[in-house]
Amino acid sequence: MHWSLRTRQSVRQAKQSKQWVRHMRPAVRKSTPNLAVFCSGNGSNFQAIVDAVRQKRLKASIALMVCDEPGAFAMSRALKSRVPVVLMSPALFKDRRDYEKTLVGILRNQEIDLIVLAGFMRIFTPYFINAHKNRIVNVHPSYLPQFKGAHAIKDALNAGAKVTGVTVHLVTAQVDSGRVLAQEKVRIAKSDTLESLEKKIHSVEHRLYPQTISNFLKTPLGTA
Repeated sequence: MHWSLRTRQSVRQAKQSKQWVRHMRPAVRKSTPNLAVFCSGNGSNFQAIVDAVRQKRLKASIALMVCDEPGAFAMSRALKSRVPVVLMSPALFKDRRDYEKTLVGILRNQEIDLIVLAGFMRIFTPYFINAHKNRIVNVHPSYLPQFKGAHAIKDALNAGAKVTGVTVHLVTAQVDSGRVLAQEKVRIAKSDTLESLEKKIHSVEHRLYPQTISNFLKTPLGTA
């Protein structure tokens, strides 16, 4: 891939590479499905997926990471794991549609079978979702439909809930509302702080997400 980030490029450098998509080499088709993992932050779920692939608990190939934050630690994890990284900053594009059209082109070029959202903090439009119908999965830190949104762990704690959880679901145009693929409850202790509850939920995510992706890949993609 000619434009995968091996180091953190500046926005100015990236702008100079605006035509990079058409020069990308297609991914090498392997016997296992190609995953694209989308990240915005720490990338701990990305690491859990990498570990599951290495340990052969998940029969898939991580073809690339897509990241929208130049300073995200997730990119360091990808580079260490020798996973190509594409930095997709919205600042480089004239509008949201231009951004998503470019993404669609990248994913087609790389023959991506499944898009895995792992802490990616942007909401897709119906255009992008329909281009990958039933082929985008997400992990959410609550027992949906309770506590939707970006602050689900904090919201559950502030609400005084006794139970929250983790949900893996398909992505649809309605936020945190797609078909549930797997769920697991997490009990909230009276002594829990935001930090301790986050740790408990992330522990479940790191086990449940790779396992659910593996199960999902055993079904005909796009028909779930």
